[in-house]
Amino acid sequence: MFENLEGKRIPDVTFRTRQNHEWVNLTSEEIFAGKSVVIFSLPGAFTPTCSSSHVPRYNQLVPKFKEQGIDEVICVSVNDAFVMNEWKRAQNADRVTFLPDGNGEFSDGMGLLVGKEDLGFGRRSWRYSMLVRDGVIEKMFIEPEEPGDPFQVSDADTMLTYLDPGCEFPYDVSVFSRDGCPFCVRAKGLLTDAGIEFEELVLNRDYTDRTLRAVSTNTTYPQVFINGQLIGGSDELADWLTKRATRNAA
Repeated sequence: MFENLEGKRIPDVTFRTRQNHEWVNLTSEEIFAGKSVVIFSLPGAFTPTCSSSHVPRYNQLVPKFKEQGIDEVICVSVNDAFVMNEWKRAQNADRVTFLPDGNGEFSDGMGLLVGKEDLGFGRRSWRYSMLVRDGVIEKMFIEPEEPGDPFQVSDADTMLTYLDPGCEFPYDVSVFSRDGCPFCVRAKGLLTDAGIEFEELVLNRDYTDRTLRAVSTNTTYPQVFINGQLIGGSDELADWLTKRATRNAA
């Protein structure tokens, strides 16, 4: 069974990073001293669960972590600096710091370096997350020792809920728009003014009209979806935002 290291100091190691095409060594002391840091560690860059769920959600919730006094959110993997930098770019994870644990020294010091030779991975980190304050581990969420690659407790939502049990999670918003559409501009402005982040998909760049017909019976623009629900166009969005403001004021 993996040891829970809450109350203990993190391993004292040096991370070999690449910044602006130069090697930059960062020590544990430099990274963690005097800071509150959330770390999540995973088996490998570009792997399915890590790329589709683990990294994107942490990146999305960084502003919420900042509200809780977290200085930095860090992703650690037993990969070299070049791979980690390319993965960060591919993920558009500009809010998360990617730390390469190339030799597995940090993961080994955590007691969470495991053999993945059956997959051709060699030695990799087990999946976990932790909250570190001034170099001391306050909380750890270690995935259960089960076959495969369990992903049950090291997610961003679990960590954020630990920090703030009553937190309000951000909305997941997608705006289907098209170029030259004034109603699309209005909808995006309404969301921005409300402080709600959104992902914009532009017709014939990110999707086709066939896609819109498949997900919505409406074929006008924009079409706004929030948390899986079709809200509609800019007028319907304005109504939704008004009702939301009324609920929040109650």
